[in-house]
Amino acid sequence: MSANGAASAAPVTWLEAWARPEGGARVREAFRARFGTEPDGVWSAPGRVNVIGEHTDYNGGLCMPMALPHRTYVALRRREDDTVRLASAQEAAGGVWTRRLADVAPGTVEGWAGYVVGVAWALAQAAHPVPGFDAVVDSCVPYGAGLSSSAALESAFAVALDEVAGIGLAGDDAGRAALAQACIRAENEIAGAMTGGMDQTASLRCRAGHALVLDTRDGSTRHFPFDLAAHGLALLVIDTRAPHQLADGQYAARRATCEAAARTLGVATLRDVGDLEAALALLDDEVARRGVRHVVTEIARVELVEQLLAAGDVDAVGPVLTAAHASLRDDYEVSCPELDLAVDTAILAGALGARMVGGGFGGSAVALVRTDAVGHVAEAVSAAFAAAGRTAPAFLVATPDGPAARD
Repeated sequence: MSANGAASAAPVTWLEAWARPEGGARVREAFRARFGTEPDGVWSAPGRVNVIGEHTDYNGGLCMPMALPHRTYVALRRREDDTVRLASAQEAAGGVWTRRLADVAPGTVEGWAGYVVGVAWALAQAAHPVPGFDAVVDSCVPYGAGLSSSAALESAFAVALDEVAGIGLAGDDAGRAALAQACIRAENEIAGAMTGGMDQTASLRCRAGHALVLDTRDGSTRHFPFDLAAHGLALLVIDTRAPHQLADGQYAARRATCEAAARTLGVATLRDVGDLEAALALLDDEVARRGVRHVVTEIARVELVEQLLAAGDVDAVGPVLTAAHASLRDDYEVSCPELDLAVDTAILAGALGARMVGGGFGGSAVALVRTDAVGHVAEAVSAAFAAAGRTAPAFLVATPDGPAARD
């Protein structure tokens, strides 16, 4: 059965979010089973979907994420030594990962545990030392879908460690901004993924029912109501099931290209480019020219979408999403055949606009769809993937949820 109740012409897989009590109960029981005792508490943090503003966060630009109801749950108990013991329902075959916090440094940790102990390391680097801990993780944030499963993991541990260590940063937005910075350091320096910070900021600072405009030049944020249903619309997320990886070098290469272009142009970041055509004329390298063009025009698209939403002209957001996809595909070269197929098929099936979302090279796309057409568009995309011999995609309808918190 499709999301609008119609019989499915093609099999459609929906990625449901767990109810908060269910997620908390699952991870609490897993902790008891693994460690034979009760945790000090359960904390969770959301994945995110970015409405517009891709690859702008490490260029001092604007972006517009919102938190998803799909969350990562952490059951954690403080230890009196500096040992960390970790287990994950998603990595059950790996058993319990163990390490002393004193042994954590850049280049010393591989795999998912780096996102966790990296947060403890970064808090210590900021003069907020934390003790050892035992923890179990479970999550309904789709893994590898470009929906920030790693930031959700980091952010859930950030609020958990903030509480059990008595740091007290999670109580206000300024403190949450500091926690986001610790998560960014964890991802950049311990996990080795050179992301720009939008994901961690969204997971820690978004508000339920709202989208967030993040200005990465100064870290300021603006929240505004984001109720597509009131306009008869929905934001359909299409997980292409094409694996999305940020630590494989492609993301870092795009960032390095942008930073080199900024140095050539004599600006701190590409956000400071005023005259795009003049800037392009100063660049000899065609890859750099295309990268600068994407970043500058994408920042302008964020401003345009905010204006359209403020004016209530929500339908007009669709073509802006499609223009963003063309820029990401052709100028920034971070799309892939699965993403292009999802976007093109959604638009042919009636979506007002669509684009890839996240770092690229796989992951998810989003489509702005009339509420009564959600099922039809999902069925069309599923059928197109089947006809092309691709792995079946999965779908969710994005609604803005709240930030990382104790459950």
